[in-house]
Amino acid sequence: MAGNDQICRAVRESLEQYFRDLDGEAPQAIYDMVLARVEKPMLEIVLDKAQGNQTRAAELLGINRNTLRKKMLDHDLI
Repeated sequence: MAGNDQICRAVRESLEQYFRDLDGEAPQAIYDMVLARVEKPMLEIVLDKAQGNQTRAAELLGINRNTLRKKMLDHDLI
């Protein structure tokens, strides 16, 4: 799927820029930072595509509906 390659490329480019921007500073909690930056827009877009239907959005994401609701709460989406 070409879209996956595009997403991977965007993440790679963003991380490369992040490390350049550190300018000698030590990176901190990269994993959590990336997840926090990617997860909220992903949830917003999938919920939009599912027309707000949380059950359908959870199916599209491949996660349990309760997990989706927790993530929505974490990101102030509900």
